[in-house]
Amino acid sequence: MSFLSLAGVELKKTRRSGILWILVIPVFLIWLTAVINADINFTIGNEGISPENNFFIQSFMGYAWFMFPASIVISTVMLVQTERKNKGILKMLALPVSAARLCLVKFSILLLLAAVQMFFMTLAYFPSAAIASRIQDYNFMLPVMDILREAGIIYISSIPMAAFFWMLAVSIQTPIFSMGVGMASIVPSVLLINTKIWFAYPMCYPFLMAASRMHELASNMGTFAFELMPFIPVAVGCTVVCLFAACIRFGQAERR
Repeated sequence: MSFLSLAGVELKKTRRSGILWILVIPVFLIWLTAVINADINFTIGNEGISPENNFFIQSFMGYAWFMFPASIVISTVMLVQTERKNKGILKMLALPVSAARLCLVKFSILLLLAAVQMFFMTLAYFPSAAIASRIQDYNFMLPVMDILREAGIIYISSIPMAAFFWMLAVSIQTPIFSMGVGMASIVPSVLLINTKIWFAYPMCYPFLMAASRMHELASNMGTFAFELMPFIPVAVGCTVVCLFAACIRFGQAERR
């Protein structure tokens, strides 16, 4: 079977699993909170950021720090458990396809799910900003390209993190433990982005991108620039190593 054929089969499984609801709920909560508390954006003048920029970036920072990574953790566990339930993975391994290819196909579905949620997050910004603008009698709407740019940067920077979470889900047989380790690894990112070794911790990447944009928009907060070296080589290396380990571990327990 080709890669695309396998991906099509995985998409059918995904539609039946209810994962899409998990992608929608965090987005709804983020923007509901932002609209309800839109008046707070007028009290942050000391930072030198406009209310509309604060409305946008604070929501994306909260999303990039916890909601987005947590959704990926849950998605990885659900994707793996879909196969382990009723020993469906044994049927997959019986196909004339390598386990590594099956693993990479499922990882591509994980990235697609993350992209779908990022699309929801980006799309929901516009009605949320419109509603907040009407309630507060102030224009919170920003140019479309600014929103798309930030969403794209956060998504691309999350790929190494997704690879790490996928490796955890494949390697750890107990779903609760796998999810617990993944969730626990998210929390330190808010502290590690301020250290010199932030680039060695993939869970930092999405939040760091949002925080860096925050400092660009706030004239009184100073700079929060980051160097592309060694960030890019480490990020690529981490992704490759995690996927390699996941390919080795995929279905290993069931083949015994």
